[in-house]
Amino acid sequence: MSADDVAKYLGKPISWIYANWRVQGIPFKKVGNCLRCRPVDLDEWLDQQSP
Repeated sequence: MSADDVAKYLGKPISWIYANWRVQGIPFKKVGNCLRCRPVDLDEWLDQQSP
Protein backbone atom coordinates (compact mmCIF):
# COMPACT_ATOMS: atom_id res chain seq x y z
CA MET A 1 0.00 0.00 0.00
CA SER A 2 1.18 3.51 -0.72
CA ALA A 3 0.97 6.32 1.83
CA ASP A 4 -2.11 7.57 -0.05
CA ASP A 5 -3.76 4.15 0.27
CA VAL A 6 -2.97 4.04 3.99
CA ALA A 7 -4.45 7.52 4.47
CA LYS A 8 -7.69 6.45 2.81
CA TYR A 9 -7.76 3.19 4.80
CA LEU A 10 -7.28 5.04 8.10
CA GLY A 11 -9.55 7.96 7.19
CA LYS A 12 -6.76 10.47 7.74
CA PRO A 13 -5.38 13.21 5.48
CA ILE A 14 -2.18 12.32 3.63
CA SER A 15 -0.45 15.22 5.42
CA TRP A 16 -1.18 13.50 8.77
CA ILE A 17 0.36 10.26 7.48
CA TYR A 18 3.60 11.96 6.43
CA ALA A 19 3.80 14.05 9.62
CA ASN A 20 3.12 11.16 12.00
CA TRP A 21 4.20 7.84 10.50
CA ARG A 22 7.41 7.64 12.52
CA VAL A 23 5.86 8.94 15.76
CA GLN A 24 2.86 6.62 15.50
CA GLY A 25 4.97 3.68 14.38
CA ILE A 26 3.03 3.00 11.19
CA PRO A 27 4.92 0.06 9.66
CA PHE A 28 6.17 1.71 6.47
CA LYS A 29 9.28 0.72 4.54
CA LYS A 30 11.01 3.27 2.36
CA VAL A 31 11.32 2.12 -1.24
CA GLY A 32 13.34 4.79 -2.99
CA ASN A 33 11.51 8.00 -2.13
CA CYS A 34 8.20 6.24 -1.52
CA LEU A 35 6.66 4.82 1.63
CA ARG A 36 5.11 1.37 1.28
CA CYS A 37 3.22 -0.75 3.78
CA ARG A 38 1.94 -4.30 3.53
CA PRO A 39 -1.76 -4.56 4.37
CA VAL A 40 -1.15 -7.38 6.85
CA ASP A 41 1.44 -5.25 8.71
CA LEU A 42 -0.98 -2.32 8.84
CA ASP A 43 -3.76 -4.52 10.22
CA GLU A 44 -1.41 -5.90 12.91
CA TRP A 45 -0.38 -2.34 13.81
CA LEU A 46 -4.05 -1.32 14.08
CA ASP A 47 -4.78 -4.28 16.36
CA GLN A 48 -2.03 -3.09 18.73
CA GLN A 49 -3.37 0.46 19.04
CA SER A 50 -5.26 1.54 22.14
CA PRO A 51 -8.90 2.47 21.59
